[in-house]
Amino acid sequence: MVSFILPGNSASGGYEVANSCRFNNDDNAELSKTPGSNGNRRKWTFSCWVKRSQISSTHEYLLSAEGETTVYFRGELLQTELYDGNNYYIRTSRVFRDPSAWYHIVCVWDTENSTEANRLRLYVNGVEETSFSASAYPTQNYDSYMNKSGNVIRIGSYVNDNDGKNFDGYMAEAVLVDGQALTPTSFGEFDEDTNIWKPIDVSGLTFGTNGFYLDFEDSSNLGNDVNGGTDFTVTNLTAIDQATDTCTNNFATMNALDNYHADGTFSNGNLEVTSRNTGYTYNTSTFGVNTGKWYWEVKWSAQPTGSSNQVLIGIAKRPTTSSTIWLGSQLYTYGYQGSDGHVKNNNGNATGSSATTYSVGDIISVALDLDNNKLHFAKNGSWTNSSDPAGNSGGVTITAPDSTSGDSGFYFAAFGDGNDSLQETGQFNFGSPIHSISSGNSDGNGYGNFEYSVPSGYYALNTKNLAEYG
Repeated sequence: MVSFILPGNSASGGYEVANSCRFNNDDNAELSKTPGSNGNRRKWTFSCWVKRSQISSTHEYLLSAEGETTVYFRGELLQTELYDGNNYYIRTSRVFRDPSAWYHIVCVWDTENSTEANRLRLYVNGVEETSFSASAYPTQNYDSYMNKSGNVIRIGSYVNDNDGKNFDGYMAEAVLVDGQALTPTSFGEFDEDTNIWKPIDVSGLTFGTNGFYLDFEDSSNLGNDVNGGTDFTVTNLTAIDQATDTCTNNFATMNALDNYHADGTFSNGNLEVTSRNTGYTYNTSTFGVNTGKWYWEVKWSAQPTGSSNQVLIGIAKRPTTSSTIWLGSQLYTYGYQGSDGHVKNNNGNATGSSATTYSVGDIISVALDLDNNKLHFAKNGSWTNSSDPAGNSGGVTITAPDSTSGDSGFYFAAFGDGNDSLQETGQFNFGSPIHSISSGNSDGNGYGNFEYSVPSGYYALNTKNLAEYG
């Protein structure tokens, strides 16, 4: 089932998380440090907020300590484990496969507890997991490898083997409390208006000997321990991996679950998409909208050597489930094609009055006006088809979103190609980019980091704006 966020899915008010860290599995990215003294190996609490990008069958490690004590996604499941010849763990029955959602995970180890089932505990979004597909609890007073002097602690990777086991997604507010078995209320609370679980300020916690707090607010040092402990060593993470997509303001990404025949590839926090190389198709975003005015940018970053220019950037009212449908080949899909510069809709018919071609390296601005049912495109900051998005003139007239024929009634950002044997790569910027921005522009609410000016009255696709204008 394809997952997406519709307007209004946002907690209101309270503590705001400014930044997250974006981990890309292919980069073998991680943060690591080695404790210089023993802490409490029997009692500790780990907390973090995560938004997954890839939901695969492999293991994706959030926390690991040399020896081996870990917290990780085991495919769609969540698990904490100690392996030292013996194997102690709990593995959820519930699955976690929504790439549009932020999850708050709390893992508690308390082997001093006299109740066996309370020695390992997992909480997600403030609620304890009590149904497990498999479990094996340690004996009382069993030592984990966490907080042991000389044992490396890693964030985002497996301590003994990085290959293919790195976390892929966004992480915020990573905390280890050494020596205490805490509940989720030390890290979050339910919003009184929406009942959505949201973060609270954790800076006042007592973190203990080897505890840490990573808020990812220093782009020059993403391993900064704001608790005051030794900073983590940063591996394969740079300033561009600092994101403003957080658990208090969730930004759109492209949707890895909308991937017909699983032939497209997603990377860099699901903001880079490479289309499939057999058949026609397109991919859509995690956020859908049916009202308001919205802005995003797409950098066409690559195409196969020697191929023709068939890239398509636009919107669609539905995910595709066919290998014969391309963006702009049917109603309710609109694709601005690089090769001829026209916007295609309904069997490839050209819409709009003029043609502006584009090529690799160009940045395409998209301004979607669902108050007036207009779609505007710009190439490197210059609007096409006599467009003036702010003034509601020019552009392409689109069919109003509705829920006929079983459609969702919402439009989604979309990307694809118009050739059944080519691959195109696009980098999406919904306000938290994966490529360097030379200028830096935000919307009227101060959200986003865009290359070109956001038209007046248009907003970045995030939950703060959706709650106000969606």
